[in-house]
Amino acid sequence: MRYLLSLFAAFLSLGFAGAANAVLKIDITSGYSSPMPIAVTPPSGGSSSANSMGANIMRVVEADLERSGLFRPINHNAFIEQPAADALPRFADWRQINTQALVTSSVRDAGNGSVAVAFRLWDVAGQQQMTGKEFNTLSGNWRRVGHLIADEIYKRLTGEEGYFDSRIVYVAESGSAKKRIKRLAIMDQDGENHKFLTSGSELVLTPRFSPNSQEIVYMSYASKPPRVYLRDLQTGREDALGRYEGMSFAPRFSANGSKAIFSIAKGGSTQIHEVSFSGRGMRQLTNTPGIINTSPSYSPDGSRIVFNSDRGGSQQLYVMSASGGNAERISFGDGRYGTPVWSPRGDWIAFTKMKGGMFYIGVMRPDGTGERLLTQSYMDEGPTWSPNGRVIIFARQARGAGTRLYSIDVTGTNLREVLTPMDASDPAWSPLLPL
Repeated sequence: MRYLLSLFAAFLSLGFAGAANAVLKIDITSGYSSPMPIAVTPPSGGSSSANSMGANIMRVVEADLERSGLFRPINHNAFIEQPAADALPRFADWRQINTQALVTSSVRDAGNGSVAVAFRLWDVAGQQQMTGKEFNTLSGNWRRVGHLIADEIYKRLTGEEGYFDSRIVYVAESGSAKKRIKRLAIMDQDGENHKFLTSGSELVLTPRFSPNSQEIVYMSYASKPPRVYLRDLQTGREDALGRYEGMSFAPRFSANGSKAIFSIAKGGSTQIHEVSFSGRGMRQLTNTPGIINTSPSYSPDGSRIVFNSDRGGSQQLYVMSASGGNAERISFGDGRYGTPVWSPRGDWIAFTKMKGGMFYIGVMRPDGTGERLLTQSYMDEGPTWSPNGRVIIFARQARGAGTRLYSIDVTGTNLREVLTPMDASDPAWSPLLPL
């Protein structure tokens, strides 16, 4: 399923003189204490049905920005003005309610069942437009237009790429502890457009997105031994990623999508293997008899692999060349380390840490320095990065309760539950979706 077949003429720049000189910006190089006050106004200019859709779109924009923790949307009841999209706002009115950034919008019927939605972002103190764009889309894609607009605003005000136009795949869990049903599920990053991908008749684990967001790899118990499968999200077609002696598990794609990496357990040891999608040729990357090597993750440039191994006597993190060999240990803190995953920016590796009966989600630099623990609970595990490397989603189980998804900023702030219709584990965050 191509996620957006009907978005077209996506970016039409809008502007007033002076927009290039706007200086309003959020500094997010470290922790932040005060979100930016931003006013997101309802759209104007269209038919009643178009305006209703536009209002829904701007509510998505507002919710995305608020959820990031970097912005504080101003209550609409405080608005003094409802600005027209094609006119300069009365900036004094917005300064009076302490607005720093203002978003105005318009919507119109564009024919053939489509609508055109335009927005402008204003620097209230500087009294100038910062950016503006128009999106033409069929009405069924209105939620995605909201995410695209939120990404544009986020990028302009932070200097970093946004992450709202993306999806989450995870394992949906239900049933009793003895008869647990686990299904693959997929949803937008805000929890909307939820869909089950598998029936739950077979146990599934660790789904992971391809770089183009159109395929996933995952482990399934549909066969014996359990093995890694590749699923096309557009057609629903599934294929085993090879048939090997022993159980294959913990898969991930390479950054360019040409290969996948996973572990195979056989004969008392677990080794990391790599398979190419051009001919499905496979090679073994680790060779340590009696040792467990698993949870491999490529660096963004494809040159290195991080994984966890007990080769040193306890479960720790190691980095090796993508060709295999020369593994170097990078974790040296107390406790055990697992499920490492490289940030899309390459600057951090996220991991699960187990120490003193507690679980933590943490990050460290690829050389092992700068370790920081972001969370602590009865059980936190399985981190996954947002497309811009700013936010981490992970699974948390409370003592005696079910497992839910949570997100946290890389600074260790803005912890929030990611709502799902049932228990959830093994999340994976997609790259930004293709237009």
